Amino acid sequence: MPTEPTATPIHNGWMTSAPTLTLNDGNTIPQLGLGVYKASNDEAAGAVEVAFDVGYRHVDTATLYDNEVGVGQAIARSILPRSELFITTKVYQDRHGFDEARRSFDESLARLGLDFVDLYLIHWPAPKQDRYVETWRSLELIQADGLARSIGVSNFHPHHLERLAAETGVVPSVNQIELHPWLPQRDVREYNDAHGIVTEAWSPLARGRILNNPVLDQIAEKYGKSPAQVVIRWHLELGNVVIPKSVTPSRIAENFDVFDFVLDDDDFAQIATLETGERTGKDPDFVD
Repeated sequence: MPTEPTATPIHNGWMTSAPTLTLNDGNTIPQLGLGVYKASNDEAAGAVEVAFDVGYRHVDTATLYDNEVGVGQAIARSILPRSELFITTKVYQDRHGFDEARRSFDESLARLGLDFVDLYLIHWPAPKQDRYVETWRSLELIQADGLARSIGVSNFHPHHLERLAAETGVVPSVNQIELHPWLPQRDVREYNDAHGIVTEAWSPLARGRILNNPVLDQIAEKYGKSPAQVVIRWHLELGNVVIPKSVTPSRIAENFDVFDFVLDDDDFAQIATLETGERTGKDPDFVD
C-alpha cells in the first residue's frame, strides 16, 4: 500500500512530496511521477524543471522518446540532491540482446548525464524476436554493477513474466503497462500483486478520453476537482504508480494536486462502468 510522507508540506495548496511504494528489492519509488513521451528535448527540460518546482521527484523517459538529453539538462540545472530524484529510462526492442542492451543503457546514461538511473526497464517484450530473456540478463548485470538501482519491465503480460521467472529466477521490481478506467488490467495487476511486482500505469488518462465524460465529470464536480485529478487519484488508491504526461505548467501542477481528497466506494463503482478493454496503444503480444 502507498506510504504517505511523515510530513505533508504544502505549496500553493498541494503536497510537496508524493507517497512512495517499496519495491521488491527494498528501494522505494514515488507513486506519482512525470511522463515525457512525445516531448522534444527542450519541452522535456522545461516540463521537468516545472515538475521539480511543483514537488515531483520522479521522471519517466525512454530511449524511444528521444528526450533523455533534455531530461538530463533539467536534472543538471536543478538544485535538488540527486538522492531525492527517481529517474527511469528504458531499452527499446531494436536494442534487444545481452550486449546490445548494455550498449543502449550506456548511451542512455551518457545522454542523461548521470552516474546511475533509479529504474531501467525493457520497454516491450517483442516476443517475435524472442530476445527479452537475454535482454533481461543484461539488465541483471547492469543492476549488479550499481548502474541501475532497480530493474523492471514494461508492457509484459503474465506469460512473459512467467518465462522470466522460470528462466532467470529474478522477478522485475516494476511492470509498467497501459492502464486507465477503460483498460483496468485486473489480470495483470493481480499477477503483479501476487508476485511482488509494482504496477505502473502509462497512458493513465487514456490520451484525453477522460474529457467530457459524464461519469468522470460528475465525480469531479463532487470534489471540486478536474476529471484528470479524479483518475489520477483512482490510480493512487488502486496502489499503482502513475506517470501522467504534460509539458503545460498548469497541467503539471494540477496533476500533482491530488492528495487532499479520497474517492469512495460509489466513485469506484461508477468508474468501473467505463471499462471496455479498449487500448490506446498496441497489445504487447503483437509488437515486434
